[in-house]
Amino acid sequence: MNQDEELKEMLRDLIWLNSLIATELIQITENTSQILRKAAPPEACIAEHAALRAKTLEIADRYRPGTMLRQHVEKHQ
Repeated sequence: MNQDEELKEMLRDLIWLNSLIATELIQITENTSQILRKAAPPEACIAEHAALRAKTLEIADRYRPGTMLRQHVEKHQ
């Protein structure tokens, strides 16, 4: 593997890893909100988080298709 290909692979890995972190942080935010409110987050937040999660997964799938990230994140409520 030449240096350019190695750099591209590293960037794909970093994009995927950042997507993993982003989706988990979105879930943590929703869970924390629910705990503090003792109720589900507002519908607007749920919709916005779903859109952010979908975009993040789209990016992750573009650079690292076939990982467990989408399967895992889709299990979140």
